[in-house]
Formats: sequence, structure tokens, C-alpha cells
Amino acid sequence: MSEAKSRTTSSEAKSKTMSSEAKSVQTMSPTTRSEAQSKPLDLSIADTPVGPMALYALGDDLVGLTLDGGHGDDHPVARHLVRHLGAFTTRRVPDAAGAVTRLARYFTGDVAALEEQPIRLLGTPFQCDVWAALRAIPAGETRSYAALAEALRKPDAVRAVAAANGANPVAVFVPCHRVIAANGTLWGYGGGLPMKQWLLQHEGARFTPLTAQETLPL
Repeated sequence: MSEAKSRTTSSEAKSKTMSSEAKSVQTMSPTTRSEAQSKPLDLSIADTPVGPMALYALGDDLVGLTLDGGHGDDHPVARHLVRHLGAFTTRRVPDAAGAVTRLARYFTGDVAALEEQPIRLLGTPFQCDVWAALRAIPAGETRSYAALAEALRKPDAVRAVAAANGANPVAVFVPCHRVIAANGTLWGYGGGLPMKQWLLQHEGARFTPLTAQETLPL
């Protein structure tokens, strides 16, 4: 699939990306670190069709999700949370920030459930801009890394956008799986390409199947 076959034009992508402020997203506030240190993060483990996922929440906001269900101190998502929140403890709950329920709705076909989830983005200002832009990509659509950079008005920052995409700590809800190579191939994904393909097929997106994937430029 060529980029010309994308379901939206680059101008539409820019318009939808800039509308990301309407999503339920917060960036890190000055009180976030002290808030996290004063009470434990809620932790839930969700069983999904693509494997277990661990979800971390700070109050009503989802702050982390692991695609392999891991939740040890050495997990990359846990280390990311420590960098931005400081050392934290967890308490096991059945439905952290309502994310387990919304995830279940998503996997049973209500793909719009992801958009309802309040999320607190923990990262650099640039990373948070990229992650907010990811939430503006509708289910069933994809963007190339170059199109995402252009929508952020940083057309020369494709590599930086790709790096921020890869550092996303709240996968699925912040749908980095919807970013693919310019020629429609899957490129990469923290949960593995089979999982990325499954999610995109579940959402009805168009892309080049994994069996036809080649190593191509962004």
C-alpha cells in the first residue's frame, strides 16, 4: 500500500492530530511526583486475546501499560515510571482507572472505548506532543512516521518522532500500533509485529500484511 492510498490526506491528518486536545489526556503536572509518592499506583493484570497486559494507574489516570504483562521493577515501563514519578509502590486492584473494562470492550469490538480512557502522559514535552498526536489517529486508520512528523509541524524530525513512538509507555490506549512505514508495511512494535498486525486487523485498518513485509525506509 502506498501512502497515497491512506484513508486520509496529510492535511486531514494534520487537522485530526491538532484536535488531540479533545482527548482525555493530561501531561505531567508539578504535583504528579508528590502525588505518586504519597500513595501507591493501582496495578491490574488484564487477560486479552493477544496475551496478558499490566496496567498502572495514578488515581483516575492510566500512566503505564505493558504489552507482555510484566510488572517487575526491571520492566522498561516500570523504569520509565520511576524516572518520572520517583520510586513507587503498587496495590493490586481489579480495574485500574477503569482501563481493564475499556480494554475488554475494545477487544470485543468497541474500538472507540480506548478514546474514553483518561491518561496522564509522563515524558518530555516533545514525547508528550507525539503521544497526544497518536491518540488523534482514529481506529481503522494509520499514519506514516513522516506524516506524523509533518502533522506536528516538525517534518525534519522523523527519527525523533519514531523514537518517541517507540518509547510510548501506554501502548494500545496511546495507539503507536497505528503508525506504520510510508509504504504500508508494519515496520516495528514493542509487542512484536504479529501483535501489531492483530490490532490493526481488529480495527479494520489497511496495511501490507506481515508476510509481505520488507525492510524499507521510514
